[in-house]
Amino acid sequence: PVVNHYGPTEYTVVTTAGEVDAGASSDPPIGRPISNTRVYVLDPGRRPVPQGVAGELYVGGAGLARGYLKRPDLTAERFVPDPFSPEPGGRLYRTGDLVRYRSDRSLDFLGRADQQVKLRGYRIEPGEIESRLESYPQIEQAAVLAREDEPGEKRLVAYAVRRAGSSVTVGELRDRLAEALPG
Repeated sequence: PVVNHYGPTEYTVVTTAGEVDAGASSDPPIGRPISNTRVYVLDPGRRPVPQGVAGELYVGGAGLARGYLKRPDLTAERFVPDPFSPEPGGRLYRTGDLVRYRSDRSLDFLGRADQQVKLRGYRIEPGEIESRLESYPQIEQAAVLAREDEPGEKRLVAYAVRRAGSSVTVGELRDRLAEALPG
């Protein structure tokens, strides 16, 4: 059998698993939680949603990371208190992934709750790049998205609107971004 594994790096990579039905006409589910793992599908108020209703996937249990190295702000945002844990101090990781329960309690992956994209194995928040571009006095507005003009060749593309009366070249913007953001 073929097994579909799902999991963020923040939870020792594999969080859920499920067999793939070779004859299925739809996307395979991401399965059910593996041993010592808890998963919750929660609404924006962090309340459980009923079967079939989309919500954000939260994960907890023995494989949960402690947080992000030297990023207490991001750790606090993504690793939140676990209101369902029998252990004091339990935490959950907010995956940012939208899922829903099927009737058999396996999970369907629906997409992202935010604008995060994955490019060459890296998770990227286009909003961070947009914010950086808009911090330059010459830029009034910016939009960043992942495009795949050729199959398998995904890349980031930024669109920017210059402020009236200002000038800036694409090369200058690239150089400034390279100083502030990872390659």
